Amino acid sequence: MNPIKKFILSLPEEIIWHGGHNENESQISLRAGCLSMIYENGSLRHISAGGTEIIRMIYSAVRDKEWLTINPLISEEKTDVQKDCFSIRYKCNYQAGGINFSAVYYIEGKKDNSLIFRFEGEALNIFEKNRIGFCVLHPIEGTAGEDCIIRHSDFQSENLKFPKLIDPHQQFKDIRSMKWVNNGNSCTLDYYGDVFETEDQRNWTDASFKTYCTPLEIPFPVTLLKGETIKQWIEFKLDRVTENQNTENEQIRLILHPAMISHIPHIGIGRSTRNEPLTEGETQILKTIRFNHYRADLYLFHSDWKAKAELALTEASLLRYALEFALFFDDNASEQVSDFTQWVTVKHADIAIFDIHHKNHNSTPDKLTDSIASKLRKVCPDAKISCGTNANFAQLNRARPGSSQNDFICYSIHPQEHASDNISLTENLQGQSYTVESARKFAHDKGIWISPVTIQRRFNANIANFEVPGDLTKIPLGVDSRLMSLFGACWAAGSMKYLFESGIKGVTFFETVGERGIFQGDLPSQWPEKFRTVSKMIFPIFHLFNFLLQNQSMNVIRSESSSPLKVDLLALSDGKYLKLIVVNFTSEILNIMISENSGEAGFKQLNADTFADASVNRNWLGNSPETRLRLNEEILLKPFSINFIEERG
Repeated sequence: MNPIKKFILSLPEEIIWHGGHNENESQISLRAGCLSMIYENGSLRHISAGGTEIIRMIYSAVRDKEWLTINPLISEEKTDVQKDCFSIRYKCNYQAGGINFSAVYYIEGKKDNSLIFRFEGEALNIFEKNRIGFCVLHPIEGTAGEDCIIRHSDFQSENLKFPKLIDPHQQFKDIRSMKWVNNGNSCTLDYYGDVFETEDQRNWTDASFKTYCTPLEIPFPVTLLKGETIKQWIEFKLDRVTENQNTENEQIRLILHPAMISHIPHIGIGRSTRNEPLTEGETQILKTIRFNHYRADLYLFHSDWKAKAELALTEASLLRYALEFALFFDDNASEQVSDFTQWVTVKHADIAIFDIHHKNHNSTPDKLTDSIASKLRKVCPDAKISCGTNANFAQLNRARPGSSQNDFICYSIHPQEHASDNISLTENLQGQSYTVESARKFAHDKGIWISPVTIQRRFNANIANFEVPGDLTKIPLGVDSRLMSLFGACWAAGSMKYLFESGIKGVTFFETVGERGIFQGDLPSQWPEKFRTVSKMIFPIFHLFNFLLQNQSMNVIRSESSSPLKVDLLALSDGKYLKLIVVNFTSEILNIMISENSGEAGFKQLNADTFADASVNRNWLGNSPETRLRLNEEILLKPFSINFIEERG
């Protein structure tokens, strides 16, 4: 037996499903009068009434002086669940990086459609924190653009609105109470124990508004002394309820909108951040996938940039990919751009796009773009120029470029600024399209360029603007074991769907090889206990790109799912030939129906049963047998599966 396949067959199912990520899938369904919700890991999720999600999540967060979230250890959990009410008590200990905080939480759901969530906590040693307290996530659907009455700490009320486009700053401040209506449901939230405010989490591609404490205008970090206590509570009340619309047992339906189309953007891959260059074998495998460009980061203020540039140039030439250089300057930009353009001239480098960034600025200063754009175009007249941020949309939104010398506005995307569980990563996929919609409003008819998209954040944008090599004795920040799993490919397909349907010009995904790549490559995992792969192993995400990039002349068709947190799809067509990528984000076996389409299609499913075969064969899509089906019949999706469907007209 192939040794890679033998290794795969020895892996636990949770490694194949989601990389062994610490997922506690124990959920309790609760009711409080007409309110329904899920209790999971000390949080309330998807608080709904009448078929409408009213609150996405209520939870408590402890964040350190670098805005890193401390994961709690939950103990002494006691629940009393009745038909239309409940009570829950549990204890949380937060310990990491010098923080030692303990709290007892109480949640009560009442028959009168109300909730009370409170905690009492104590610092067990002296430490610095940026935030400790409750957070409430408001879903975008049903709230964006809608009225909200804010009552302040002086008991004065103010009539405001949830923003429709992404607000770069806090839209509601000094909140004592808030009232709003979602789809006919009249809601009230009261806050006690601290001053709360609301921010637009779409800035980080979260599909929610967040009401939190403490206001950011208050200096942070704050030192808590040993023995110091914190007490908070919030109360939610549903005052008016719409007629119940029970959709829990409806079949999941996928709908295509053939009249709503957009072009497939330029799709690229990032150069591996491992120390070793691509091997000949890795290069041959990558050449089979037709990426449009190859991103490499050059820190022009470092003395070794030329060696890295030459290696990237050589690899791009062997791969037959166009080059995307992300250029990072400091205050010596005039000298640095002269050195760089001289190198380009000598090397006859063919570069498709330049991303311009500054070492010390969150977003590209117009002065920098204006001073160097013409010099870059002189040596590469056909190259496009993007400016913006190497970090999140938040950094771009708060410092919007105004130069006329760039072709594109750029920013990067990752889904883990605030939460890292699978459900949150799935919930927030649609948030990527919200950033594109808002960016267009200040891009002045320029294209949107997303570079890169990663499943984990590469660096902490609160303290830096670019990535620096870390301590390789421990797994670095940018590595997430889900990338090698079925869920990793499901998440990537969801990202493609929402970005492609938004009509972006280009996007760079992930890296070529290694623990941040689309396959392991010729070198073994550097952290085999946490990233369970072996050399030459092909990841499911590889097959996703292979399927997608076989025919780039196809258009993207707008599609929708009746249950996008469970199943979603990316649809492509050239008018005669239909290709679908349908993904199941859950651990359930699900039945779906593709509406208003009766054609016959070939069907291949990458799931836990086929994972081993796909891991040893880069041509798995072409070599594996297909099932024939009709698209208007029920289709069975295995857990965490990527389903490839091809209809020929």
